[in-house]
Amino acid sequence: MNLKHIHIVAFDVPFPPDYGGVIDVYYKLKSLHEEGIKITLHCFEYGRGQKTELKKYCEEVFYYQRKASKHLLFNSLPYIVASRSSEELVKNLLKKDSPILFEGLHCCFHLSDVRLKDRKKIVRMHNIEHNYYANLALVEKKFFRRKYFESEAKKLEKFESILHKANVIAAISPADTQYLSGNYKNVSNIMAFHPHDKIEIKEGKGDFALYHGSLAVGENNKAALYLVNEIFNDIDTTLIIAGNGASAELKNALKSKKNIQLQENISTQEIYSLIQNAQINILPTFQATGIKLKLLSALYTGRHCMVNSPMVSNTGLEVLCHTADSISEMKKEILRLMTISFSEDEKKKREKVLEEKFSNRQNIKQLLFLLF
Repeated sequence: MNLKHIHIVAFDVPFPPDYGGVIDVYYKLKSLHEEGIKITLHCFEYGRGQKTELKKYCEEVFYYQRKASKHLLFNSLPYIVASRSSEELVKNLLKKDSPILFEGLHCCFHLSDVRLKDRKKIVRMHNIEHNYYANLALVEKKFFRRKYFESEAKKLEKFESILHKANVIAAISPADTQYLSGNYKNVSNIMAFHPHDKIEIKEGKGDFALYHGSLAVGENNKAALYLVNEIFNDIDTTLIIAGNGASAELKNALKSKKNIQLQENISTQEIYSLIQNAQINILPTFQATGIKLKLLSALYTGRHCMVNSPMVSNTGLEVLCHTADSISEMKKEILRLMTISFSEDEKKKREKVLEEKFSNRQNIKQLLFLLF
């Protein structure tokens, strides 16, 4: 049995694995455990609670209350960083002299702590955070939330230089790797960890298109509204929009659309069932940051996958998707794909690309090389 040990500092409790960042963390824990690595997990907790499920993969799990004081909004540090500081965390990190994996810039408050100067420190970058927050500001309609995102973007851009204190930076996409390599040394690309071990695509054809995502996120709300108002507004194709937190604006836009259904408050398993049964998984985005885990789920388990350029540009997944950018191109491609069965050749192509570049087996080999 391999007796190697690591500390992982997570920005949130990574169970259930039901949104982008925690999906990557959870399946990373699972993959490390399968390789015999001993894990001490440190989680900042702010609503998800303590989870016994994590004990399956971790030797120890520590929880730290995330600070929620509004005074931190006026701190020179980004709120997402200042609210994740803990002296108790540092004391626990000092108990075992093992490599430390910081999950996201969010968790890097203690990256430059002099007490950790001789430790191997890896930072997993899930996004270029200042770009992500700047884009959140662009789609946010509420004044104070927009000002918060704008302020946070500026602070995150300044704070990012703390990455010079890391021994290794593990970027989640080729585009992010390219950006980070221009500013820091020792940058590697490790793709997202995810729940899929193999391609599981249903035979036959579906009779609807699907858009899924957390609808409470401004970017996803904008994408859903775009599909409702601009794409499926005058074509005779059923669209299902699945996700939690739909805005009043989205619900109002749906009232006059007989061909569009909203499915809210459904389980992860129900989402996966929709992905598998759809004829087209349609996933436009207006924010080209990181890599979208919902795209990987669609490619591993869904039939045709249709995107716009920002969703796949410089990800390595371009060859597996149907890309359309203008309104007319999207409508034309939807009508075409609704009539075409997903072929065995396309399935084999997905298997080849996803196994070579996106499998957890490949990811964990790279991560272990960086850690040890």
